[in-house]
Amino acid sequence: MNIKIFILLIILSITGLSCQKQLNLYPHSAASSANLSAKDVELFLNGVYSKVQNAPGRESYIMSDLIGGNLITARGTGGPIQLINSILRPEQAMMSSSWNGYYNALYQVNVLLESASDMDASTRKEEILGTAHFFRGYIYYNLVSRWGGVPVLQKNTTANVARNTEAEVWAFIESELNQAIAQAPNYNNYYYVSKDAAKALMARVKLAQGKMTEAATLAEQLITAGNFKLDTFEKIFRNQQNTEEIFAFKNLTAESSIAISTLFYTYAHPVKGSYAYAPASDVMQLFEDGDKRKAMSIDVYGSDNVINKYPSGQSGTDPIIVTRLAEMYLISAEAQGLSGLGRLNQLRNTRGLPDVNPVGEAAYINAVLLERRKELLAEGFRWYDLVRLQKAKTELGITDAQFKLPIPEKELVLNNLLVPNPGYGN
Repeated sequence: MNIKIFILLIILSITGLSCQKQLNLYPHSAASSANLSAKDVELFLNGVYSKVQNAPGRESYIMSDLIGGNLITARGTGGPIQLINSILRPEQAMMSSSWNGYYNALYQVNVLLESASDMDASTRKEEILGTAHFFRGYIYYNLVSRWGGVPVLQKNTTANVARNTEAEVWAFIESELNQAIAQAPNYNNYYYVSKDAAKALMARVKLAQGKMTEAATLAEQLITAGNFKLDTFEKIFRNQQNTEEIFAFKNLTAESSIAISTLFYTYAHPVKGSYAYAPASDVMQLFEDGDKRKAMSIDVYGSDNVINKYPSGQSGTDPIIVTRLAEMYLISAEAQGLSGLGRLNQLRNTRGLPDVNPVGEAAYINAVLLERRKELLAEGFRWYDLVRLQKAKTELGITDAQFKLPIPEKELVLNNLLVPNPGYGN
């Protein structure tokens, strides 16, 4: 066997393992010794797509809905706050699987960056580096928006690493995405990272930091450039070719462990799921008459309420959307304040709804937030939307501590440099 392929397989197998000590996975020398050929790096890149998609686990994609009041335990008797309190605990398995998953994926991305950096200069080398920087920015966006300041690892290490500040993490994300915008391929297919995918994620990052002018500018670039157009929910969420998605994980059966579909449907339903989570009662009342999103978003089967965006059933092959154009309309609308009302109403009109005309900035932001809840239901936005707009305590009844997720208990034991988030009793 070619020695470089052998080393590649070793690295893939190592990075595929769930580690016991997440920030002390394997020596840095193991990542830098491969000296892979250009062909090997292409193979490794395919593995990175799979790793970033799968490693955090399926609940990671809907975490913000689980703790944001959109979902309840399907067969339980409690409401949203009971589910929120059951999840936001340092010992909760979801905390560990999500944290570990993102860092496992990060290790593989770092290996890709080192290996691709050794390639001869070429356009393809730049594209691979840009893709890797996008994934690093994507991973850290998910980490910082949940836990705040986290360890920033630009190179793999065996050492314990302390948390960076939240501001440092945001700055690192922006740096990574700027490199992705410069180096990633031009848009060709929404199942592959592109410059436009990096711009879309950067718009989200700018909005999260309150950099409204920059957020609106990026969103408007994507709206007006012509590569994307708003499309129907039937196409977007029934796995049909569409003009709206900017980047999505393809989620093929052969390489996927992400079956979000089974979480939302009863076994009696034609989709046949485990029915772990159901839409909260107010979610069932969200959609106005004539809203074209309703049937593709929620359903009632017998006496059971279900989320209807992921209908692939046991196969679990629904694409996992990372960015799409509707979010850019909503970012532009929010970032511009009342001046963005036209973008909000354009989206509403496309979804079959009339214009709204809120009076005053506060009412306008509430209108945008409501539209985000409907448009992005079960796509992983609600809790963080409420947190960043300082509405989480009122809307959800959560404590100040629950504006951040708890650092997993196991990580605090294994890494004495990690400081817990306040309020979780560690």
